[in-house]
Amino acid sequence: MKFEDYFESDDLLDALWDMHFDDMTPIQEQAIPRVLEGRDLLACAQTGTGKTAAYLLPVIDLICSGSYPQDRVNCIVMAPTRELAQQIDRQLQGFAYFLPISSLPIYGGTDGHTYEQQRRGLKMGADIVIATPGRLIAHLQMGGIDLSEVSFFILDEADRMLDMGFYEDIMSIEKHLPKERQTLLFSATMPKKIQQLANSILRNPFEIKLAVSKPADKIAQVAYICYEPQKEALLKHVLGEDDYKRVIVFSSSKLKVKQLARGLKLKNLKVGEMHSDLDQNTREDVILDFKSGKINVLVATDIVARGIDIDDIQLVVNYDVPREGEDYVHRVGRTARADRDGRAVTLVSERDRRAFSQIERLLGKEVRRGKIPAHIGEAPKGGDQPKATSSGRRRHRGAPSGDKPKQGRGQGRRRSGRRNGKKAPEDNAR
Repeated sequence: MKFEDYFESDDLLDALWDMHFDDMTPIQEQAIPRVLEGRDLLACAQTGTGKTAAYLLPVIDLICSGSYPQDRVNCIVMAPTRELAQQIDRQLQGFAYFLPISSLPIYGGTDGHTYEQQRRGLKMGADIVIATPGRLIAHLQMGGIDLSEVSFFILDEADRMLDMGFYEDIMSIEKHLPKERQTLLFSATMPKKIQQLANSILRNPFEIKLAVSKPADKIAQVAYICYEPQKEALLKHVLGEDDYKRVIVFSSSKLKVKQLARGLKLKNLKVGEMHSDLDQNTREDVILDFKSGKINVLVATDIVARGIDIDDIQLVVNYDVPREGEDYVHRVGRTARADRDGRAVTLVSERDRRAFSQIERLLGKEVRRGKIPAHIGEAPKGGDQPKATSSGRRRHRGAPSGDKPKQGRGQGRRRSGRRNGKKAPEDNAR
């Protein structure tokens, strides 16, 4: 399907063309027509599938073609983290580049001056507000914020928000909204608590479920069964296998992140680190350096497992096996985005085998085993062997258990990089 099959605005289509958005992704094909019909939506789709455009584009189109107040908030997009809120805002700026759409990002980690700017913006009104739950609650508690005209309420990465303990905040925000509204809930997973939230805030929703809890097919996954002391040498070996331009290494703790980053820097690698001990400005600087190429390897905790808009990650390394299968899906989902290929390597120590076995059950397949190089030492017994033949039987007993009104529509489609002296929006692939 093409975007022009659903959108008539030359302004919106020009922006999409400039951003190299051509064919719709499956989530966009299913979501966009339902949103345009006015349906509530319960959508389950993994990261990197184009879900941000699936809700922003129809809402932009509806606001531009309808009679919505200019001095009120018309749409609220909730996001679990500041990083994701910023990413959504950047995409919105691109989509609405040629349109009279106003937006306002609301998130924490800012100074008092920015907080006051956010507060004034909420009082003046904005077409689309992108907010984290905690900061929006803080503004509502101060009083004077009117959300009675909100027509669209969107929750992005709802499962992540619930994992972070934002259920009560979401329900508190929902009480400030009108009953007659359109609510769209997007989640990468669909546990019972998401179903409970959906039952509370959605009305007869259209349900979409795409590739639930499965990494993209273009991700080449491999697991090394190893001893814990072998991990650092294995990591350096994996990084040296190719001339990787962008790599994310996930570890279980901020202490280990710091140690790994120091060790890799001694190998003359351009390394950055991301963890909760860094303030917000430092985190943003690290992400900018990673995007620009000043940093090739980003060692991080799960703080960047979701919502980071970097489409050309070539390799993801799970230095530590995540405790939950869903976290594995989100980690490896940082690669193979926007129709690119990617690789995901997981280092599985003996204590990680049970957790990795559960991940494989979630994936519905066994992850290919990698052979540990001789110079690193001998692998645990059976560590480099498949645990089952194609018939499903074990090959060795010792095998590991886990291997606003429109301002006028253009008369013709413009395909130049500029319009009315304005620079075209950045290429911002899905």
